[in-house]
Amino acid sequence: MPLREPWADLTRSTIGSAPDRYGVVEFAIDGEIEAIESGVVRDVLKEALAYEGYEEVRWTVADHRDHADRLAREHRERL
Repeated sequence: MPLREPWADLTRSTIGSAPDRYGVVEFAIDGEIEAIESGVVRDVLKEALAYEGYEEVRWTVADHRDHADRLAREHRERL
């Protein structure tokens, strides 16, 4: 089950508007989910922009790190 949030282009502008909180991040290329990560959303996006070729991103925030990790594991299992 994918995240419900809308997709955004993975750009510096998107990173600038991303929260500095823990969360789950979904990455896509050509509309296909390629990766699911957890961590501080802004940091995860910065790393992806620098080192990966993802085109789109969406995320949801979590209460804390363990919560983000648990949500990411559950989300990967559902996909």
